[in-house]
Amino acid sequence: QVQLVESGGGSVQAGGSLRLSCTASGYTVKNGCMAWFRQAPGKEREGVATILTNDGSTYYADSVKGRFTISQDNTKNTVTLQMDSLKSEDSAMYYCAAPGFFVSSASYCYAILSRATNVYWGQGTQVTVSS
Repeated sequence: QVQLVESGGGSVQAGGSLRLSCTASGYTVKNGCMAWFRQAPGKEREGVATILTNDGSTYYADSVKGRFTISQDNTKNTVTLQMDSLKSEDSAMYYCAAPGFFVSSASYCYAILSRATNVYWGQGTQVTVSS
């Protein structure tokens, strides 16, 4: 059984940083694609960043490029999202996701996970940025 568990959310002032972690069990991080999504109240869920874990290639939403960094730690079966220069509009529930099928690129992972049905999701971790 696949489980994705997020941690690291919290409250921070604008301009600050947070580091989110997603630890997978029953799913081998190094052989797939992992992603971070977020959803703010009243808004649709949106992709934030993805990483193709067999080669480390990444893809970012335009809104977070240059501020967020996704990375992996295969020894811990964990993917992290380092969030710097946080803005109030980054406030949302952040979810970790992984496909239950093969994905060949980080950009395709970003595009397909929001629409596919065979996707594993974590329970989410709240990020609140105050201005």
